[in-house]
Amino acid sequence: MYRETRNYLNIQKALYTGEGEFGIPKIPKADPVNVEDWLGFNYVRSCEDPELHGVHFFLDDYQFNRIWDRADDYTRRLSQFRAVISPDFSMYTDFPKAVQIFNCYRNHWLGRYWAEHGVNVVPCVMRSDHESYTYCFDGDPIGSAVAVSSVGTQVDGMTKELFLDGYAEMLRRLDPVQILFYGSIPEEIEDRSKIVQLEAYAAKWRE
Repeated sequence: MYRETRNYLNIQKALYTGEGEFGIPKIPKADPVNVEDWLGFNYVRSCEDPELHGVHFFLDDYQFNRIWDRADDYTRRLSQFRAVISPDFSMYTDFPKAVQIFNCYRNHWLGRYWAEHGVNVVPCVMRSDHESYTYCFDGDPIGSAVAVSSVGTQVDGMTKELFLDGYAEMLRRLDPVQILFYGSIPEEIEDRSKIVQLEAYAAKWRE
């Protein structure tokens, strides 16, 4: 029995019924977004014109892990941005299945919680290997704007194949209306009519 005065895994903040075997919270459907400038979460505090930017979490997890334990500390700030992609907690294939499921849960919980508190959330569709399809799409809205990242998935044939298989499964299950794509787009993806490629904030400064 936990104390009600403590925030145990955010249960005191919100306890969602959730979908699928693991009760993963459902993120509301997102309309297509028109944002040219996207910055990583590590630039959120220093950004002087948030209304012109979107926020992504395609970073090393250590740079944003604190948002899970301190969700309310960032909710008001994130609501000032034009759009926020739900956190991309890592789901590496060599992670234990329990860790992958928990990271998927955290992504969806925060996306749902922030959306309920005024943040314009775009769901980040996370997946790992084929086994993850049994839960990773639970809670993802159909016919929504979504976000994906290919960073680190094109290094060898196996990881590339897993990415492409997961991408195809996402299209089949979710039928997204817009795909915010972070990273290089594999040449195997022929239909790019719904894709909006995000440029890294640091890359713009290099230009």
